[in-house]
Amino acid sequence: MLQTLRKAGGSLVMTVPKAFIDQNALGEGSQVELHLLGRTMTVEAPPRPRYKLADLIAEMPDGLPRVDGWDDMPSVGLEND
Repeated sequence: MLQTLRKAGGSLVMTVPKAFIDQNALGEGSQVELHLLGRTMTVEAPPRPRYKLADLIAEMPDGLPRVDGWDDMPSVGLEND
């Protein structure tokens, strides 16, 4: 893929293809790793963290918070289907 470098202040910039952004769930402020080897530069998106529900629950102080009256609240969607 051929890219054109543009001047921005004292730097040269190029765009990142939308397909790469979407594939790696990147956005403004995301960080990527650049690897330089001679005349070659590669861009690597960091791996996305994988969370397990049990690990997240274990990190919560005093277990899960309870909402008073939760069990008495009426259904508002497809909870019972």
